[in-house]
Amino acid sequence: MRAIMRAFLQLGASVLLFLVTRALVVEMYKIPTASMQRTLMVGDFLVVNKMVYGAQVPFTHYRLPAFHDPRRGDVIVFKWPSDPRINFVKRVVGIPGDTLFMKDGVLTRNSVTVQEKYVTHTTADADMAVDEFRWQQDYLVKSARASETYWPSRNNWGPLIVPPHDFFVLGDNRDNSLDSRYWGFVPDSLVRGEPMFVYYSYRPDSASTWSWLTDARWRRLGTIVR
Repeated sequence: MRAIMRAFLQLGASVLLFLVTRALVVEMYKIPTASMQRTLMVGDFLVVNKMVYGAQVPFTHYRLPAFHDPRRGDVIVFKWPSDPRINFVKRVVGIPGDTLFMKDGVLTRNSVTVQEKYVTHTTADADMAVDEFRWQQDYLVKSARASETYWPSRNNWGPLIVPPHDFFVLGDNRDNSLDSRYWGFVPDSLVRGEPMFVYYSYRPDSASTWSWLTDARWRRLGTIVR
């Protein structure tokens, strides 16, 4: 009887340790879309560091102390502001106080052109201005706000000022990414963590029943996310 009880206690302790680790230390995340290609590929599985930005204690509004806030160039996992049940992964291009604008797909931050070697362009379709971008009107600098002709598009927008406690994020696959251009800033309260490395990867578009094994991208295992 004691052996059975000891086994149950060990099992319970293991489960508790796993849950605490998942909630406060690291979590696994799968890349479902091509919005971060070539940095991250559809079918990549990531280990996400939740402690670096201060993990949120489950069932509370309390966050553990952070090692540092998200920085320009960081790849982060966050809850989508439009639907917090969904997790997104994008790259931080603007932190509180930054002034951002984009012209013909080239990003400028605080009057300096950003050298984004990680960016890729996958489509050459027309750069349409759509109503989704109109939220930007409230965050334009004064000179731009005064313009009645402001009509932002995917590759041409701003200048915008990032508010306190918010971040502006973009996908590395700039022509195929649902990001801050469309739905706005990411509040710091929705940031979940920073991806560290790829622990597994496979081609999910394969027709094979065993694609998770036969179409594994073995060379991507251990790839550091930068």
